[in-house]
Amino acid sequence: MKSDLAEDPKGLIMEAYRIDGITPEECRSIFLDWALSLPDEMSPHSALEILIRTYATGAEGHPMTGVMREGLTKLSAPRRRGGWKTRPRN
Repeated sequence: MKSDLAEDPKGLIMEAYRIDGITPEECRSIFLDWALSLPDEMSPHSALEILIRTYATGAEGHPMTGVMREGLTKLSAPRRRGGWKTRPRN
């Protein structure tokens, strides 16, 4: 079923909340599929904030709520740049 929200274009997050007995591991897999399906011009951070307000209200104990909150935290954390771009050039 397709969601009416642009932030959930395939309805993946909505459907996750409808699955009885869904595990955190299954939610992480769905979350990854959701993240990969976002349009390039959409901010994952903003989309997650909207999805949390929409789906997680009243479902604080649902595994997808925890996965989305974790994703939001990780998106907010500064990233370390590594590899060849940060090595000194001689």
